Amino acid sequence: MKVNIKVKFLVTFLFICSLAFAQTRNRAYMAYIQQYQQLAEKQQKEHGIPASIILAQGLLESGAGQSSFAKESNNHFGIKCTDWTGQKIYRDDDEKGECFRKYDQVTDSYEDHANFLKTRPRYSFLFNLKPTDYEGWAYGLKKAGYATDPTYAYKLISIIETYDLHRFDLEVAATVQNFSDNNASNKTENNESGGSIGSIKAVVNHQIYKVNGVKFVTSVFGDSYAAIADEFRMSEERLRSYNDINSTQELKPGTRVFISYKKNKAPKNSETHAVQQGESMHSIAQDYGIKIVSLYKMNNMDYSAGAKLGQILKLR
Repeated sequence: MKVNIKVKFLVTFLFICSLAFAQTRNRAYMAYIQQYQQLAEKQQKEHGIPASIILAQGLLESGAGQSSFAKESNNHFGIKCTDWTGQKIYRDDDEKGECFRKYDQVTDSYEDHANFLKTRPRYSFLFNLKPTDYEGWAYGLKKAGYATDPTYAYKLISIIETYDLHRFDLEVAATVQNFSDNNASNKTENNESGGSIGSIKAVVNHQIYKVNGVKFVTSVFGDSYAAIADEFRMSEERLRSYNDINSTQELKPGTRVFISYKKNKAPKNSETHAVQQGESMHSIAQDYGIKIVSLYKMNNMDYSAGAKLGQILKLR
């Protein structure tokens, strides 16, 4: 009996410790974001690298600034010593005793990270992407060989989604756009009231519905993502991010368009879904009001994989 009590006590103790660790880790991520948010936004303004990508890489590579390596080196992006004449530090990575860059302060690491990406030819194609296209950047970094981890892109996207880092991309983009508009010559004054972001006239005033507790509207002929975004006083980039689509996809009539972030799980009465003819991971995520990255994660699928006919997908 005493042994059982001791075992139960030990299990309870370990559970509490693990829970406390998870909460500490979460707080550490939030503290890191708060500390380096403005620095990441500065890099986006000056270099065109999404602030969300910068923060996600910093969080992932440095363990939210808490790893012994990050503390000793101020290197938050895991950049090695190639073409480097500054301070150095050595640690085991893909091979034993690899050389990494060492900085006097973390801000130097952020500046060097931007310079590293901009001066390496293999990353040049990334700067053709919009700084609001964090998914394109995540996959591009993996494709260019920034990390050897095959799940690197997915990890970055997961961090960005979990901590809503994309909002910083959109805020910077809006600031840059406003600055550009205010300084453009022959700018036409918009006399319409309502305080909308733009002046695109909506085709109709859309009726709002809900699925999984998430608000959406249904598009009609003549609609566009820009018009719907304007109607609900948000940027087009934000609206597209709500719907997990890229910046070039056109809006077709009869499309469900979410006007707020989707959830990580489907409703309680929707545990699984059998893939039907013509369905995709994106269409299924839209049907149930869940984020596509969450759908992939729940089913342990590679983000580049598609839904297969008859496949049973977990929704919760």
